[in-house]
Amino acid sequence: MSCSLSPGSRSDALQHGTSGTLPHFLQEPDDAYIVKSNPIKLKCRARPALQIFFKCNGEWVHQSQHQSQEHTDESTGLKIREVMINVSRQQVEDFHGPEDYWCLCVAWSHLGTSKSRKATVRIAYLRKNFEQDPQGREVPIKGMIVLHCRPPEGVPVAEVEWLKNEEPVSSDGNIDTRADHNLIIQEARLSDSGNYTCLASNIVAKRRSLTATVVIFVNGGWSLWTDWSVCNVPCGRGVQKRSRTCTNPAPLNGGAFCEGMSVQKSTCNALCPVDGGWAEWTEWTVCSGECERQRSRECTAPEPKRGGRLCDGAALGTYNCTGGLCTHKVLRRSLEGSSDVALYSGLAAGVVTVVVLIVAVTLYRRNQSEYGVDVIDSSALTGGFQSFSFKTARQGNPLLISSSLQPDLTVSRTYTSPICFQDSMDKELISQEPSLFDPLPDLKVKVHSSFMVSLGVSERGAEYHAQKAHPQTFPRGLAPDYSGVRVEGTLRGRREKSLLAPHAPSTPSRPPLRTSGVLGHAGGRLVVPNTGVSLLVPHGGIAEDTTWEMYMVINQEDSSSTLSEESQEVLLSPEVTYGPPGLDLSCPVAMTIAHCAEVATDNWSIRLKRQTQDNKWEEVMSVEEESTSCYCLLEAQCCHLLLESPGRYALVGEPLSQEAVKRLRLAVFGSADNTNPLGYSLRVYCVDNTPYAFQEVASVERVKGGRLLEEPKTLLFRGNSFSLQLSIQDIPQFLWSIKPFTTCQEFSFSQVWASNQRPLQCAFSLERYSPASSQLSCKISVRQVKGQEQILQVYTSVVEVRGGVCSNCTTMSLTGSRAFKIPLSIRQRICATFDTTNAKGKDWQLLAQKLHIDRNLCYFARQESPSAVILSLWEAQHQDTGDLDSLASALEEIGKPICHFTESHCKTSGDILEQ
Repeated sequence: MSCSLSPGSRSDALQHGTSGTLPHFLQEPDDAYIVKSNPIKLKCRARPALQIFFKCNGEWVHQSQHQSQEHTDESTGLKIREVMINVSRQQVEDFHGPEDYWCLCVAWSHLGTSKSRKATVRIAYLRKNFEQDPQGREVPIKGMIVLHCRPPEGVPVAEVEWLKNEEPVSSDGNIDTRADHNLIIQEARLSDSGNYTCLASNIVAKRRSLTATVVIFVNGGWSLWTDWSVCNVPCGRGVQKRSRTCTNPAPLNGGAFCEGMSVQKSTCNALCPVDGGWAEWTEWTVCSGECERQRSRECTAPEPKRGGRLCDGAALGTYNCTGGLCTHKVLRRSLEGSSDVALYSGLAAGVVTVVVLIVAVTLYRRNQSEYGVDVIDSSALTGGFQSFSFKTARQGNPLLISSSLQPDLTVSRTYTSPICFQDSMDKELISQEPSLFDPLPDLKVKVHSSFMVSLGVSERGAEYHAQKAHPQTFPRGLAPDYSGVRVEGTLRGRREKSLLAPHAPSTPSRPPLRTSGVLGHAGGRLVVPNTGVSLLVPHGGIAEDTTWEMYMVINQEDSSSTLSEESQEVLLSPEVTYGPPGLDLSCPVAMTIAHCAEVATDNWSIRLKRQTQDNKWEEVMSVEEESTSCYCLLEAQCCHLLLESPGRYALVGEPLSQEAVKRLRLAVFGSADNTNPLGYSLRVYCVDNTPYAFQEVASVERVKGGRLLEEPKTLLFRGNSFSLQLSIQDIPQFLWSIKPFTTCQEFSFSQVWASNQRPLQCAFSLERYSPASSQLSCKISVRQVKGQEQILQVYTSVVEVRGGVCSNCTTMSLTGSRAFKIPLSIRQRICATFDTTNAKGKDWQLLAQKLHIDRNLCYFARQESPSAVILSLWEAQHQDTGDLDSLASALEEIGKPICHFTESHCKTSGDILEQ
């Protein structure tokens, strides 16, 4: 292209006075970006300028592609020329040079040319994918947060903006968004929790990064301890406690739960009231003018304290005296004479009375001697409702009681009416004299003949044997006082069995109840049939390619060693062993044990004990306290334990007051008397209300061929030191007869309270008058003195075929998926969801709360998968009910319906779980 000026142009330039001036660019072309397919415009403006042309990539742009305008600057009179060209996307794409597409302007004047700056033209774009997305973080409060973001490649380079919950984040003294596209929060606050997004944009598009969830969590901290509570007993040894809460601060957003115990207990000794006692009498005073001598004493040995009773009796004593100081001698002598007459008259009357009594007693004894009964009876000492038994009858007397009664009578036999109190007035009499029903120590008592004569029993006397009540068998402050009992003989050993000792029909040795199974990685469940005892081994608890022959055994030997010698513990559950020793599991097993304590009120201190290698028992934990070694979920009928070490375990309880209650199960069985074709035996059992204890009764009756005559009933037996009385009532008198002295029977308090899962039995032996009498109807009353009463109604045919009792109606072991209510795939998804903390706090702690497993959370916090352990405990709770809806409801409350954990569409929760 030729750009020379013509002579005419030069003359024009000179005419316009432009000599000595080169073109000056008023506007140079700017860098530009082609967006999509839209061309861009490049502009140049210069003065004085005769011509302006664009040059792109070293080549002149054709004049036809220029758009020119010209006008004169009014202030200077110089010509200003403006030129514009279009650059298309195709032109830029077709250029393949070593550098970007560029253009510049060249302007001419009469003195020469001037060049503008180079302007680059590039095609604008923005890639879709970020080179680095921000990552979610869990940061403790006041920690530093750094979120990295590298935007997608683009032309021009993208600008970055941060959004929090879709709102722009601005920089302040704590937040910096300018540091190389990164977001930096110097000191995290709770309000900084949220969903953060990196937003990249240029002239072409905007791109959003993946959302990064930032959780600011708060680790829990303990509050200060509360003050110690008052001692829970008004007198004697008790328990006081203090507590603290994990609220300073409370755990938030998955923060760690406080470590340690939330409740501390300590023994306390409440000072008991001190009753007043008399000090020694003073010396007698000299005889006064009124013929009296006096002496006094004070209530100071000890003084009554803390509401104790004042001393009973008189503080002043007087008596008449004689001597020279008395002035009324005549009157006194007349009084003495009249006193002598009265004395001799009384003696004569007494002699006559004694003679009459001797004759009456002799006649009575002669009439009763044919019975030849020797009584071994505690009522000989108390005159109340106490148990007794009979020695072997002498030969040749048709009225003697059969020796076949001896197994049951040693349990307890009591007098018939009127000694067996029934009405409310008699109960009141009993309540006023509780010492009549307190168990006596293990003593051998010789009751002298004069006392037995008053009862109409053989003059030879009787021996009474009673088992000493172990100090463990009474709640605190209830141990009976034996100071007022006159006894002869020596004290026997503490554990020696007496004639009145409770026992089930004895067997030489009872094999342990046992179940076993070979379990592997899929887990399983062991069940001891009909005992309320089971063991759940979770899926994954046993390593892959490994199997264990696991077992569970219920001890049937004497359990007295389980109880502490220093406290008042009673056994509330069977002793259960699981093994083998050395079992290596990666998560806890769930053991379920039935118990007989009424736990609705705070009257028990219940503890879990474990037998050590040297056969001693150690306390593992109190069920009311928190522990990281094991977990205990106590329910009304049973206790669910999460255990990590195999061994022998048992639940024991220590009553904290008289209101502590054990549940007893009452059952009556009947069978024909094999030795008497007209005889029929009713056997009443009182056992701790656990399936295991009743299983023993069923086993015994299965051997005897007995039938259960009435549905078993539950009686709440209070720890108030009062005995348990049984009586048979409403027997058809013209159809049936009952053996003498067996209508009313009794178990002492210690026999029932410390039965330690052993059945107590008494029997009523009946006899029909005629073989035609085939129906028997009566009532058996079982009641605790000053406690609850239950009535067992008997209506049966005595000629029916013997019935059987189911001996093994439960599957003993299940393996794999058959052992669990929750399908494995759903269980794994639930664990994956709730073991991961999210911003809304829907983690395993919320799952535990909705499933009502929200105490002792520190135990779950130390588990590798807290959710898996929580679900194992839920499985143990619902192994019998099959209640899958409770889990589904809990998940729906959290906002995670069960269909979220399945591959199917949402159906009813129960249907999905059952699939």
